[in-house]
Amino acid sequence: MEHLKLDSLPELRSPLVVCAFAGWNDAASAATNAARFVVRRFGARKFGSFDPEPFFDFREVRPLVRLTVRGEREITWPSNEAYFARNPTGPHDVVVFIGTEPNLKWRTFAGELVELAQAVRAELVLTLGALLADVPHTRPVRVTGSALDPAVAERLGLQPSRYEGPTGIVGVLHTALRDAGLAGATLWANVPHYLTSSQNPAATAALLRRVSGLLGVEFDLAEMDAAAQRFVAEVEGALQANPEAQEYVRRLEASYEEAAPEAPQLPRGEDLVLDIERFLREQREGRGEG
Repeated sequence: MEHLKLDSLPELRSPLVVCAFAGWNDAASAATNAARFVVRRFGARKFGSFDPEPFFDFREVRPLVRLTVRGEREITWPSNEAYFARNPTGPHDVVVFIGTEPNLKWRTFAGELVELAQAVRAELVLTLGALLADVPHTRPVRVTGSALDPAVAERLGLQPSRYEGPTGIVGVLHTALRDAGLAGATLWANVPHYLTSSQNPAATAALLRRVSGLLGVEFDLAEMDAAAQRFVAEVEGALQANPEAQEYVRRLEASYEEAAPEAPQLPRGEDLVLDIERFLREQREGRGEG
């Protein structure tokens, strides 16, 4: 591994590797928030990271400047980091990889992640994603799953992937895993497309419930579920002033219940997004949240 630097290589028991990438694959930050939750829940330790220099166009993904407690200027670069933890209650130890979708050299990047999975003898590499979809915020979050290998899909009760179209680093990684003979699967949360910038705790919780089953542990999601209820209440408040948006959500609810293949058309969709996002931002600023 030329670009993925490891402090050490942990000895793990049938590890499950969980990966999540900020960017195109991570609507409402649901996937990366779920991965961070797993890191905190297990008290996972960082053991490796990618050098960002070969993989990012820093004009597109800019580093951040902050001041330390001593008032010194510090630059934070886009990160891609690996963590590991023992799992005392489940059959699989865990490796969590949290990063940012790179701009450059995707095949090289995916190849080194495959090498990492081989080095830790991963039993399964599970990627988490979230996509904007025609779904209402008032219904349980749908999580869809797939695997490129039909045998893996059958074993996990998922569908073989039939997607065609543009892909992100998750799609490239799964092709590399399949070509290397490693088991891979992916879970995607469906996030309402009219809530484009707000974090969505319900989507994060939905992903975590699926991950907990694979790890054989039970996560305490009470705090996240409470945050999801507050989020829904905030959106409902935004909708009160927009009868057109209320009608659209009702139509989405009907489609959700019927699992209709055709979603209702959104009139003046940009207006709906701006109205709701503006309301949520004002609510958070009013509570002093950044």
